[in-house]
Amino acid sequence: MIAAYEDLCLRKPVAMASGDEPEVTALMEARLNSLIDENVLWGQLVLCVARGKESISFDGSHLEKRPDLSIYLSDRSRRFPLVVEAKILDGTDSRTVASYCGDHGLLRFVKGEYAWASREAFMLAYVRDGSSIASKLRPRLAEAMALSPPMYLVEALPVQVSSAGQDLAHTRHGRDFVHVGQTPPSNPGSISVWHLWLSCAEG
Repeated sequence: MIAAYEDLCLRKPVAMASGDEPEVTALMEARLNSLIDENVLWGQLVLCVARGKESISFDGSHLEKRPDLSIYLSDRSRRFPLVVEAKILDGTDSRTVASYCGDHGLLRFVKGEYAWASREAFMLAYVRDGSSIASKLRPRLAEAMALSPPMYLVEALPVQVSSAGQDLAHTRHGRDFVHVGQTPPSNPGSISVWHLWLSCAEG
């Protein structure tokens, strides 16, 4: 994803710097799919990438949930792609770390709307205001973790991962919903969420 984003910043600088979320994500979908034929390792790992692919929530109450990107991996059932939720961060009221973590962001994984049958998922930030995981996401989740019960069911704060200078980390969150046909206290277990924050200015 890093290579795809950096390439798009060179090819489509205006769209990547000022386009809305659907436009940027559509460009990412196209570039990630083209990399399947261009990059041997990516082609071995990934069958295809789909934007807005319909999925259902854990209990079937939401039939047309549409994750921003669904990455179909070669070694995983096609029923359960790697789900990626993308957000623009630009400092405006509706594009902050609060919205990134909220009902239309990170919470979708915690509540079982997305990736309910998986143990990992991805959050992708298109950063336009200089935000970083260390300066914005970690403090937000640290405050949430201190609450009782912890907001976003935070179990582990961001652990930074070195990746060619990019802003990459993972967190862990509990999930308290129960799959259909099971009874409490049975639950799907925690989910690890990878956070990749990308900026054209830094690319």
